[in-house]
Amino acid sequence: MKFVTFRRGAKAPEPGVVLGERVVSLAGAGYGDLIAVLAHCDEARARIENWVFNPPSEAVSDLAAVKLLAPVPRPPKFICVGLNYRDHAIESGMEIPSVPTIFNKFPNVVIGPGDPIVLPKVSTRPDYEAELAFVIGRGGRAIPAARWRDHVFGYTIVNDVSARDFQLATSQWLMGKTFDSFAPTGPWIVEAADIADPHALDISLSIGGEVLQNSNTRELIFKIPELVEYLSQVVTLEPGDIVATGTPPGVGFARKPPRYLLAGDQVTVRIQAIGELRNPVVAEG
Repeated sequence: MKFVTFRRGAKAPEPGVVLGERVVSLAGAGYGDLIAVLAHCDEARARIENWVFNPPSEAVSDLAAVKLLAPVPRPPKFICVGLNYRDHAIESGMEIPSVPTIFNKFPNVVIGPGDPIVLPKVSTRPDYEAELAFVIGRGGRAIPAARWRDHVFGYTIVNDVSARDFQLATSQWLMGKTFDSFAPTGPWIVEAADIADPHALDISLSIGGEVLQNSNTRELIFKIPELVEYLSQVVTLEPGDIVATGTPPGVGFARKPPRYLLAGDQVTVRIQAIGELRNPVVAEG
């Protein structure tokens, strides 16, 4: 199933499930938001199935008639992994990491499908990064790699927008990664059970139809089991946490000549078995 957060007109956001061209709200099933679903994912499964396959009419909307938001509009933690595709580390002129490179984005910079990426006035090198992200369901700390499937609820798409001039000004990447609107996410979370192997998915990014990134998640240096174990030995993972697993080669600053984001661009990230995330690019007003 595809889990979403959506809005019907001027109503408050609702959690839901996409079935074909319809979206079924989970609000009437007792879930106020998608984090509530994730937090009770084990016991919620049968209840949600019973609801979405026999919903009351008022819970159902045409998908084309609603506004999809980021699946988790304000995740407890938005964790990112840098230099996690071998070819991307090489094109960046950096050594292949022996341990994961971890940074984060602030939760309030998350935007959803169709929302504009806003280019900040203070940056001249805004860049794109297509990424597979996993979403935590059952939380935990000190999770063994072998138990990763017990804690990953599903997968979504992230565009790790990055202001390279700010990112590379210091050894700490945070400020270049967390401008407002720099975390497009969505359009939904595909349940983990629906993707047999997240390490065998085609991933690409295009701007205006030109393919700039094109790879497969088999090229990840640190796979999801390793990342779950590594992160959870430091911090408790919580329902709704998003972990973006890194980007393949083809990013703008490494191209010759560089290709940075421009106002008017239409950016599309595609990941096999998940779908596509589209966002326009606008200049800061």
